[in-house]
Amino acid sequence: MVLVGYSPRGNEPVKHGIPSYLEVGFEDLVVANGITLVPEAPFPTGSTVHQCIPARIPPITLDNNADLRAESAPLFTSTQEYGASSNQPLDRHLPRTYAQSTREGELFDNVPKDKRRLGTLSAGFLIFNRVIGTGIYATPSNILRSAGSVGVALIMWLVGSLIAALGTAVYIELGSGLPRSGGEKNYLEFIYRRPRFLMTELRQRIVWFLANAHLLHALGLSPTWLNTRLVAFSCLTFLCLIHGTAWKWGLRIQNTLGMFKLAVLSLVAGSGLMSLLGVPGFQVRDGYEKPNNFQWDKFWEGSGTGANAFVAGLFAVIWSFTGYSNANYALSEIKDPVRTIKRAAPVAMFGVSAVYMFINIAYFAVVSKADILNSRRIVAALYFRNLYGPTTERALSVFISLSTLGNLLAGQFSQGRVIQELGREGILPFASVFASNKPFNAPLAGLLLQYTISTIFLFAVAPGDAYLFLISLSSYCATIVNALVAIGLLLLHTKAYQAAWNWNPPFRTLGIVVLLFFTANMFLIIVPLIPPSAGSKTYERLPYWSHSLAAFSVSFVGITYWYIWGTFLPRKNGYRLERVYALQEDGVSRWVFRKTPVRSSDA
Repeated sequence: MVLVGYSPRGNEPVKHGIPSYLEVGFEDLVVANGITLVPEAPFPTGSTVHQCIPARIPPITLDNNADLRAESAPLFTSTQEYGASSNQPLDRHLPRTYAQSTREGELFDNVPKDKRRLGTLSAGFLIFNRVIGTGIYATPSNILRSAGSVGVALIMWLVGSLIAALGTAVYIELGSGLPRSGGEKNYLEFIYRRPRFLMTELRQRIVWFLANAHLLHALGLSPTWLNTRLVAFSCLTFLCLIHGTAWKWGLRIQNTLGMFKLAVLSLVAGSGLMSLLGVPGFQVRDGYEKPNNFQWDKFWEGSGTGANAFVAGLFAVIWSFTGYSNANYALSEIKDPVRTIKRAAPVAMFGVSAVYMFINIAYFAVVSKADILNSRRIVAALYFRNLYGPTTERALSVFISLSTLGNLLAGQFSQGRVIQELGREGILPFASVFASNKPFNAPLAGLLLQYTISTIFLFAVAPGDAYLFLISLSSYCATIVNALVAIGLLLLHTKAYQAAWNWNPPFRTLGIVVLLFFTANMFLIIVPLIPPSAGSKTYERLPYWSHSLAAFSVSFVGITYWYIWGTFLPRKNGYRLERVYALQEDGVSRWVFRKTPVRSSDA
């Protein structure tokens, strides 16, 4: 795509075919048809083009073998300045619609406009569906067991809501400042620029654990091995095909399931509140224990299970909120991404937090504490039995299945985009295949890779400690990533980084919010290393610190691979890894790694 931009002086138009966040040497820019594009006014080699606007001229494609000047810096060298270029408003030079589009971030990533297909509703349900899976139907009993009392359990859910709100604010700022698909991969690479390519490689290693642990948790596998896994395999196949070959239908099903889920959960919560208020027709049926969980002496009975147990329960709560950054993984496909993420993310997470709190209150209003702790049935089944009778549990099973399907649709949609972004980085083997949207205008290659790995995890991971270990490992890895993101954003809030990194996003999070988010994640990193209280066990057979050690080991593996690939082999064989920019035939841009021989004068 040919782009027209303005120089830092604000009045010198230039034409070029690369994104605005690169430092461009125009004398080296050659297009496929042999025409060299030069600025229409003096433009110093190496200057940064701060804004780019699509020109109304036929598109061209860069030749991957052209003599492009190598770009070995991280993906982003500066952020867009929305609506202004060196104190010169874009409105003075460009049509209003272009200026508005720039401020909303559509031109930050070099993606054709027709590939931006998600609006505010779809982005909101991408988050809502991803967050609410099976957790709210089953985990409240485990959280109550860790808390010891109903009061502490509700406090855990409130703390989880606050941490999720802090994280949402952090990711809105980063998403509005870097409105491109990929999520944490982009943010870590933008902030931590040295050593080169390290953060991209680390994030690649963590992606596999996060995505597949999410899958296992969402499916809620039970000990009935074969039947459960055959159903799950069929579900995975459906997800891959619908998102990879008919993305419009996948999005429609996803949004429909999100609206259905919101309506049913609202009705369930409302029924529980009616029962708590003593409304006729909403009382616990005869034959079942009448709860007294909200009597003050019973409300706090059993508190004091210890710090390790509290954090274990809090991890389960936070896991139930995982997904608040889900729309950040697909920002390159969202219309007006800055405006959309600022609207969709807070509304979606407010809805999730409200649903979670009211659902938990409803559970405790209808089911006794002893019944929740001692029964082998999920708390949602006990709720429906006590309030509506045992015959309604079949309807609950159908609803949980549909809720799980919506959760998996949202999760696989995003993870396919994350793999595509890793392909655009040039990190993966066959990067051009994974970066492409061919042949169905969707990241089918990334979805197939995710499908393959998920299938392996599905049949290889057994119930019990292995299942819990993988879930805890994923949670711990995500916590480490969130801590690194929070530290980076704190750095970006300093004057030195704002000036050097040109950080001026359209949305700013308060520094205290970022600091609290960082503190919460550090707490969740450190406390699991403390031995649990006597009589309390994290696993049946594994040491309590197993998932923590494994999480740091995953990072170590990533660092080792990065050192061999990016430092040791280049030094040994006398070359330097450099990245050049290219446009694919489908209009999507990507990086290409090249091995450039090191001359003796450069050594």
